[in-house]
Amino acid sequence: MRAALIQMPVTEDKGKNIETACRRLQEAKARGADIAVLPEMFCCPYDNACFRSYGEAEGGEARRALSGMAAELELYVVGGSLPELEGDRVYNTSFVYGRKGELLARHRKVHLFDIDVEGGQRFKESDTLSPGNAVTTFETEFGTMGLCVCFDFRFEELARCMCLRGARCIFVPAAFNMTTGPAHWELLFRQRAVDNQCFTVGVSPARDETASYVAYGHSIAVDPWGSVLRQAGSGEATLYADLDLRRVDAIRRQLPILSARREDLYEVREL
Repeated sequence: MRAALIQMPVTEDKGKNIETACRRLQEAKARGADIAVLPEMFCCPYDNACFRSYGEAEGGEARRALSGMAAELELYVVGGSLPELEGDRVYNTSFVYGRKGELLARHRKVHLFDIDVEGGQRFKESDTLSPGNAVTTFETEFGTMGLCVCFDFRFEELARCMCLRGARCIFVPAAFNMTTGPAHWELLFRQRAVDNQCFTVGVSPARDETASYVAYGHSIAVDPWGSVLRQAGSGEATLYADLDLRRVDAIRRQLPILSARREDLYEVREL
């Protein structure tokens, strides 16, 4: 399965962002991609002041464009994420479209990015966004895939639930920053891959030093052994990672961790 990791710039012009995404999807198809992944908030500046005004309900401009491109190109599209409007709520939502443009999955970010790192980044998504509450997987001809958004990936339980459902790769549209990115980005993608014996793919916006929130970049693909297959720098780039999903089966067979029955290993006693 060839995955295209589209690390694109995100501007204040929503239409331009959508045009950039569509052009990159066309390029990905021309390069033989089976699935293309966009970054978190690919059509909206990552800023609480923007989420509601850039948001869209069902049938919105960005969602129509992604579905149309998936159908036109016969390409799986993991549509990064965008602000989804429902009633008076705004969600940070990733939509996945199949080769016919059909909606395969919708993941509303469960763990909102509320942090205050001393001497570093402070951000509170919960000032504007509402959380989702679902474990999200979707089916392809390559098998089951997992999906989460950025801060979700810090929670091992969510990744494990996806893999217990059969996920062979976890896709993560994300926008780590210049505090958390250098410290934890590669570490987390390698760690989750090893813990769950699966591929992990993280896609970030390109870095813009003039933005109110500066993304780290470094979109990444990691195999189930924890080896980094591809990793970008900070600028605009599209990476292509060929994921041999037979490697998931081989590693799970050689190191039967994920399939081990916990109740067979540990005796539970009341204190």
